[in-house]
Amino acid sequence: MRQTGPTGRPGTTPPVPGRPAFSRSPALWALVPLVLFALVTRQVAADGPLRRLDERVGRAVVGHGPAGLTELLADLGNTQVALPVLGCAIVLALVRGARRRALYAALAMAAVPLLVVPLKAWTARPGPLTEATGHYPSGHAATALVAYGAAALLAARPGRWWSWMMPVAAALLATATGIGLVLRGYHWPLDVLGSWLLFGAVLLPLRPGGVRSRQRPK
Repeated sequence: MRQTGPTGRPGTTPPVPGRPAFSRSPALWALVPLVLFALVTRQVAADGPLRRLDERVGRAVVGHGPAGLTELLADLGNTQVALPVLGCAIVLALVRGARRRALYAALAMAAVPLLVVPLKAWTARPGPLTEATGHYPSGHAATALVAYGAAALLAARPGRWWSWMMPVAAALLATATGIGLVLRGYHWPLDVLGSWLLFGAVLLPLRPGGVRSRQRPK
């Protein structure tokens, strides 16, 4: 029944619905890319049909595009290029007082080798142009996604009209890096996709409303 309020007027019908728990929890949101990452990784490790399709596509596209341009795009995933971008964004976040967000961004970048290196050793996947193993997931794709993605999320200011441009630019840079890596034959497409899924989940807490910073009262 509809409950009355203190004045005798009809009140709200209990229970009062709130925001779903799924929308409030970064851990729950991260389950989707993590489950997809696990499925892709299983296909790669077990030489499943998705891996065989991936290798057919990779062989078909390798070498396409202007060599100079595709090499430049692949180089966007080098630490010498990506880390200074993230470093500037971390400094900006610290100046703004967003210490927790800055710390999380630094930890996310530190997680790249900690997660990628064991996975490379476990899957032992050869590359498109070499029999040497250790290509899944792509460290360069992971570096680009984390560096540019975290930098964009740290630098964006909620409510400012231009803030949407930064995540879009970060997505374009990460995509361009992945395209360059595949066209140059450094990685298979699934190597890049696996990195995006894994570290996309890692970046989710940096989204607006995720990691919050305690700022001193003014």
